[in-house]
Formats: sequence, structure tokens, C-alpha cells
Amino acid sequence: MQPTRDICETVFKNGAAVLMARIVDNAGVRVRREQVAQITYSVREIDLRDSERRENVPGHTSVPLDVDEVFLDSLETGGLWDVDVAGYNFRHEIWAGMSRAFPKPGARYEIRYVFRPKDFGGPVIILFRARFISQ
Repeated sequence: MQPTRDICETVFKNGAAVLMARIVDNAGVRVRREQVAQITYSVREIDLRDSERRENVPGHTSVPLDVDEVFLDSLETGGLWDVDVAGYNFRHEIWAGMSRAFPKPGARYEIRYVFRPKDFGGPVIILFRARFISQ
């Protein structure tokens, strides 16, 4: 799998972070669901004074996801996907209010996904950045 670029999002108090990506291998070919053994995510608060420093959000560290729920076998377009016409094959929602994933209004967060392939290579890390707005 190829790592992707960082993506920045804004999350509102009663909304969700809807995180989408196209996951491809080193040749640029779409990775299929059966090629992924495990996906976990972690949410970490970014220190605004030191952008290299991160603090784990309690209850959101190395949380396993059901691959079948967040990974698609085909590329999807439409809805919130406006990156290109090719589409995405990974989509995960984190609800701000109910999950306590983004506990501090005005703070910036890093959402880190670790994909573990079944048959090739080591883990791949994909990062998203989000700003939490309390409204």
C-alpha cells in the first residue's frame, strides 16, 4: 500500500469527522478488502505550541475497526468525496459528541489509521488532521 497525503478537516460539536481515502498498492492498483488483515485508528491532540508533540485521547488509541464496515471493494464517488472522479475505498466516521474523540473545542487533532496487509509488506499509516469547533 502507498501512504497518502495528510488531509485536513473541520469537525463540529454535534457532527462527525467523515474520513475517506483511496488506498492503492505501490503500483497504484486499488487495494481490495480481502487484502487487509486489520485496521486500527488512534486520535491524538496536537500541541499548538509544539506541532511535533501529540497526546493520546483516552479511549481512542489503537481502536480496531471492522474491515468490512470501513473498506470497500470498489471505488465510490459522490457525496462528500470531491477529491477526484476516481473515488475512495476507505470511509470511517467518528462522531464528535458521542465518542469524546475530540474533547477540546478549538483544538487540532491527528487521526492515525494503521492498515495491516495480509500478504505483503508491513503496516501502512495514513494520517488525517482535524480541527474541533464547538458550535
